[in-house]
Amino acid sequence: MNAPLWTAAEAATATHGRATRDWTATGVSIDSRTLEPGDLFVALRGPTFDGHDFVAAALDAGAAAALVHRVPDGVAEDAPLLVVANADAALDDLAAAARSRARARICAVTGSVGKTGTKETLARALGAIGPTVATGGNLNNQWGAPLSLARLPADAAYGVFELGMNASGEIGPLSRLVRPHIAVITTITAAHLENFDGVAGIADAKAEIFEGMGPDGVAILNRDNAYFPHLAVAARERGVGRVIGFGAHPEAEVRLRDLNADNGGSRIAALVGGRELVYRLGVPGRHWAINSLAALAAVDALGADVGRAAGALATLEAPRGRGKQHRVACPGGNFTLIDDSYNASPASMRAAFAVLGASETGPGGRRLAVLGDMLELGDRAEELHAGLAPALEAAAVDRVFTAGPHMAALDAALPAKRRAGHAAAAEDLLTPVLDAVQAGDVVLVKGSLGMAMAQIVEALLDAAATAGERQAC
Repeated sequence: MNAPLWTAAEAATATHGRATRDWTATGVSIDSRTLEPGDLFVALRGPTFDGHDFVAAALDAGAAAALVHRVPDGVAEDAPLLVVANADAALDDLAAAARSRARARICAVTGSVGKTGTKETLARALGAIGPTVATGGNLNNQWGAPLSLARLPADAAYGVFELGMNASGEIGPLSRLVRPHIAVITTITAAHLENFDGVAGIADAKAEIFEGMGPDGVAILNRDNAYFPHLAVAARERGVGRVIGFGAHPEAEVRLRDLNADNGGSRIAALVGGRELVYRLGVPGRHWAINSLAALAAVDALGADVGRAAGALATLEAPRGRGKQHRVACPGGNFTLIDDSYNASPASMRAAFAVLGASETGPGGRRLAVLGDMLELGDRAEELHAGLAPALEAAAVDRVFTAGPHMAALDAALPAKRRAGHAAAAEDLLTPVLDAVQAGDVVLVKGSLGMAMAQIVEALLDAAATAGERQAC
């Protein structure tokens, strides 16, 4: 069995609530569909749902108890409940109590791109040194961050939490809740532009991560990024005691010295804390290599064993939807699928094209890109989509499929020999892409989450099972 995380008495004290009976929870959940037996189910109320409607289902699924601000219909009053004044506020209270009792050293990660990958890299690195808890998936918003913190055991050695935002004023409260010892900002670039006047506003919003830190805190910033000086000043103005730069910049304290990439990853030589370090990273791509430096900078700032942490990165894998690679069987051999379907911005698109361009094709194979709209780019959307064409050319991508109204601008900017077809929506590309892919190809699928590009990934992953029904993969 999992170790106890919350007792009824502890949770009641933390939330100023009342437990209807004694219980012990081994986890915390806000989703009855993914709840694990033994979880405390928190009945949040969102714009289109009320978690109280799912309390009975959660208890039937094995929840240890439910945190509620009213007893829902169909649930007995003597059911294992924690009754509070407001369930949403109580989740924050639970998170704050978890942070106060923890002995863990806490890292927080944000940035325009690379947050989840860097969080996973840092969690893998610290996990080689001591018990580490990290944000699951991308639970980084006003519900996900406190949920992740509420799951922090009192005896964990390290905690790694991803903090995200769509607008200014969102990261500050999360940082004050998490109270990180180390804050990593991966980079600042065009993302969520429709909510900001420009990229400088994005930098200011990301700098809110320093609000929960003190003079013993360390800010780890991308020295290659144009907003490094701006962020360094913002950190010091908020009282952060130390700033460390990472990247290829000659003044970066944690510096990339050499990078040798292959299909399966990279061999990296770096300078970390004045020490030469050579390590293997299990994920290909220069952007992954740079962000691995951010992770090792955090490890070094914590005073932990950097060599041991770096050694753990050889087995790192990209998360699903964020660059994970699959080898898929098809008539005549295999093709490689790069699943980067979870999200997209101009910077992450270019990084993905570079990975595609560096990937080795099989005999007769081609490099194919299947791209969906980058959303939330505001008035510059058409310009930023069309501006991807040179990066595709530089990566020698053979054929490009596009989906969405904004991607029409990219389709028009490409030479005819690279244009494989444009569609209004991802689902309209399913048949053309499936018919086009053949043995030896490397296929990148990428777009913003709202474009549902993952359906193309799933169709390609199913290609082996259905290959007999058509001539191509």
